[in-house]
Amino acid sequence: MDAKETLKVYFGYDSYKPGQEEIIAAILAGKDVLAVMPTGAGKSVCYQVPAMLLPGITIIISPLISLMQDQVKALNESGIHAGYINSSLTEAQISRVYARALEGTYKLLYVAPERLESHEFTDFAGRMEISMVTVDEAHCISQWGQDFRPSYLKIVEFIDSLRRRPVVSAFTATATEEVKTDISCMLKLQDPKAVATGFDRENLYFDVETIRKKDDYVLEYIKEHPDDSGIIYCATRKNVDMLYELLSGAGVPVTRYHAGMNNEDRKESQNDFIFDRSPVIIATNAFGMGIDKSNVRFVIHYNMPQSMENYYQEAGRAGRDGEPSQCILLFSAQDIMINRFLLDHKDFTDIPDEDIDLIRQRDARRLQVMEGYCRTTGCLRNYILTYFGERREKPCDSCGNCHREFTQTDMTEDAKQVINCVYETKGRYGLNIILGALLGADRARLKELGVTGYKTYGALKDRPEAELRALISQMIMDGYLYQTADKYSVIRMGDIKPLKDPDTHVLIRTYKDREPDRRTKGRGRKGSDTLTKAGYELFDVLRKLRLAIAREEGVPPYIIFSDKTLIDMSAKAPHDRTGMFRVSGVGEAKYDKYGERFIRAIDSFMSENPDAVTSMAYEEDDSNENIQSGKKRKEGASFDRVEYNRKRNRPDGAGASWTEEEDKQLDEEYDLGMTVSEMAKAHERTYGAIRARLKKHGLIE
Repeated sequence: MDAKETLKVYFGYDSYKPGQEEIIAAILAGKDVLAVMPTGAGKSVCYQVPAMLLPGITIIISPLISLMQDQVKALNESGIHAGYINSSLTEAQISRVYARALEGTYKLLYVAPERLESHEFTDFAGRMEISMVTVDEAHCISQWGQDFRPSYLKIVEFIDSLRRRPVVSAFTATATEEVKTDISCMLKLQDPKAVATGFDRENLYFDVETIRKKDDYVLEYIKEHPDDSGIIYCATRKNVDMLYELLSGAGVPVTRYHAGMNNEDRKESQNDFIFDRSPVIIATNAFGMGIDKSNVRFVIHYNMPQSMENYYQEAGRAGRDGEPSQCILLFSAQDIMINRFLLDHKDFTDIPDEDIDLIRQRDARRLQVMEGYCRTTGCLRNYILTYFGERREKPCDSCGNCHREFTQTDMTEDAKQVINCVYETKGRYGLNIILGALLGADRARLKELGVTGYKTYGALKDRPEAELRALISQMIMDGYLYQTADKYSVIRMGDIKPLKDPDTHVLIRTYKDREPDRRTKGRGRKGSDTLTKAGYELFDVLRKLRLAIAREEGVPPYIIFSDKTLIDMSAKAPHDRTGMFRVSGVGEAKYDKYGERFIRAIDSFMSENPDAVTSMAYEEDDSNENIQSGKKRKEGASFDRVEYNRKRNRPDGAGASWTEEEDKQLDEEYDLGMTVSEMAKAHERTYGAIRARLKKHGLIE
């Protein structure tokens, strides 16, 4: 079996996502790999497929207990034997995992990084043939990454201790150039194949709302999206509890998650969310790492996160199935103060003293980047991609800013007053002092510093403070000013030469929301957009069946089949094994375990709705093909009905003329008590065709 066959048989996919094929090929060729792929791009497949083909076992190092458990469940459901070792297991359970691995039961074994230091594990590793070590969340090895974990520094020691060096593959969703260099060096990757598939998640719609009444916004949003699953992130436990009381009091099926809850309550909340008992969860950033829930339709940040890395990782938990989803950040100036307080009280345990100041500066810089994101009037997607090193020339037309109506104000003269004020401060003061000076504020601190004696004191007193904040923010982004990344950042002069050119203008954009467009427009077409009313009804039937099976087996519904797979199944309405394999996400193991039950559900639905058309996409394809095939026949070319039907996942005989012999056979089958679905299979016809023929024969109403 080769990699492509493994992908289909075990994972149910006919083709690779971008980057997957070259990563898998490099690993199978014995090369180290460093892959940067956004959430939902299929990172796990990149090491799971080669793990099935390499001779020994693959060790996956991950800090995320929930991810280990989810992925091992999903792999076992797909017919792949995998295990994990982490703190959730007892010593007896861990011993059983070791025994099974030594017997050759597992092809993949997930371990927490702390486990690498245990004598028991190193002794076990020394007795195994380890073909590959995969480092997930590889940015955790870098002190400059947003989630540095000292335990990751032990990985290279573990690899060096093995009697034969395996292939080493490292994966992360978010990494700047600096962090990527750290990963490569600190893991001692040998001439690695570096693959970056791009950070863009085209199905995600980004928006920033600068509002005071955040509670009202959240309540209204939930009411407008009652059937959607989503995550609401808050910066503090207090906000989580407050918002939880508000939503639960409004009758919303909601749960919560933060570090102040005990382990049992947190686990229960997580499971309620994963199993869709509570489709909405309110949480701090302690929640979500490793959660592989594919049908999260929205992520709302109640507060601004501390870094773009954190924001993009958390927002990226929406739309993992590729369906359009929304990522909304609710911003207020208080968010900056909250985050500064949290960063001031950051835990620096295990960090060398000489590194602490530099890390604080980088934290402050990241916070400035996030504030810039919240205040920018440019394309939000492009702002994110530029931060991660991808430059786009055109706006995305799929974010809140791209769907706002802007008016431009020429503030060139105001900008020159700002420059004069910064010159007078000699680069000693921060934003608030500069704003106070320009607005002519009556504050004791300004008098104490002598700011009230500046020539620019009160020079822009007629401008709203929000407008001046936007101006200074724009001037920093344009390079006219520079903001330091210290704990108490100050604003200094940047490159002001362009402002001396009379043709240079500083234009500030202000906007008025176009609510209907901004709320409804998304990027791309939903898979469910192709479903008809009957298609949605079948989708609902299949979702209920999936939920029933999930409860029987004690696994999350998306482990059975994702929403995306059920949508495709509803559109194609397969009636046999061959048809089911044409559904994206259905492999042999999943079919053997669940296929017949879903086929029976589809058969039952189609028998009750014999004329149902479940997808317009396939109807459109049919009509186009009929036109083309008609042209071919006029030109004397033959029409291969079987090939035509198979391309459209229809029975081989669909559309063919009825013969007298076939009519007679149909009558006999009806008299014998065969069901419509059984007759459809026997004649290789559609359900609707059989029902229509039986009606014509006067056998049914």
